[in-house]
Amino acid sequence: MARGAIVSFRLGLSDGVSIVARLWQEMLTDIGFEMVMVAAEGPVDRLVPGLGIGQLDGPDPDEFTASVADVDLVVVENLCTIPLNLPAARTVARTLAGRPAILHHHDPPWQRERFASVTELPAHDPCWRHVVINRLTAEQFAQRGLEATVIYNGFDTQRPEGDRAAMRKSLGVADDALLVAHPVRAIPRKNIPVAIAIAEELEGAYWLMGQAEEGYDATLGQLLASARCPVIHRPVARTPDIYAAADLVVFPSTWEGFGNPPVEAAIWRRPCVVGSYPVADELAEFGFRWFSPDRLHEVRAFLDCPDTELLDQNQAIAQRHFSLERVRADLVALLDDAGWLP
Repeated sequence: MARGAIVSFRLGLSDGVSIVARLWQEMLTDIGFEMVMVAAEGPVDRLVPGLGIGQLDGPDPDEFTASVADVDLVVVENLCTIPLNLPAARTVARTLAGRPAILHHHDPPWQRERFASVTELPAHDPCWRHVVINRLTAEQFAQRGLEATVIYNGFDTQRPEGDRAAMRKSLGVADDALLVAHPVRAIPRKNIPVAIAIAEELEGAYWLMGQAEEGYDATLGQLLASARCPVIHRPVARTPDIYAAADLVVFPSTWEGFGNPPVEAAIWRRPCVVGSYPVADELAEFGFRWFSPDRLHEVRAFLDCPDTELLDQNQAIAQRHFSLERVRADLVALLDDAGWLP
C-alpha cells in the first residue's frame, strides 16, 4: 500500500488547518493511502520537535528526513506557506525537493500585513503541486508565476443533528433567549468588537468559542468585560451542538482565507451575519444569502419571522458545492493528473 504523510506545525487540534488536514487524511485513506501525521504538536504519529509555530531553531534535518523517508506522497499543510517558522519551512522544502508533494496553502505571506516582506514563501519545486482554498489566492499565485489548483474546503453536509436543549442548558441560556454564536479563535481579524456590538444591538447573549491568540489576551479581556450583553466564552467539541444551540451566527471578519462558519451555518440552517472580506464575496457568488453587519434591521426582521426559503437555498448551495464528496473528487482528479494515485 502507498503511504502518505501530512506535515504541519500542529495537527489533530481544533484550529482550522488541523480540521481540514483531518478531513484530507480521511479522504486520502479512502483513496488508498496508508496515512501518517507529522508535526511538532498534537496527537500525531510522528512527533518532530522544531516544526512548531515559533520554534525558530527548526527541526533537525536528519530527524525530519527520517520522518518521511518511507512516504510516497507528502501533503504540507500551510507550513511552507505562512512564515511562522522559516527554518522549518526551509528544512521541509529541501527535504521534499524532487519528491511528489502537495503544498496545501491557507495563508500566503502577502495576505498578512505583518508578513508582507517575506518573499521566500511559498516554497516551490517543479515536482510539487500547489493547492489553494480560493480563486483569489490562485490568481495571486499566477501573478507570481505559480500554478495552483483551487479546492474549496469541504463539510459533512449530511448534517448530523445537535442537541439544542442540552447545549443551551449547559451554557446557562434560557429557551427563549437569543443566542449569538461566534465560532472563531480570538484574534484581531475576527473583528470581535463588531460581533459583540451585533449581540448588544439585538439584545442577545454573545457566545465566543475560541481562546485568545497572537497576543490578544488583554484586549479580549477588556472587550468581554465591557460588553453590554451576556457573554459566554466557552469552546464546544461537537460542531452540530454549536449550530443547534445558536439562533444566529456572526462572522464579521476583516480577512479570511475561506471562512468555515458561514458555510456551516448554511448546512445547519442558521442565519449568518458575514463581514465584507474578499473571499466572502467569492463564496457569495455561489448564491448564499447572508446578512450584513450594517443592516441589522434585516436580521431582526428575519429573527421575528424566519424565511425558510433563504435557509433552504443556503443549505442546498452548501450541499451542492461544499460537500466532502466534492473535495474527494477534486483530490482524486489532482492525484490522477499528477500520476500519484495509489
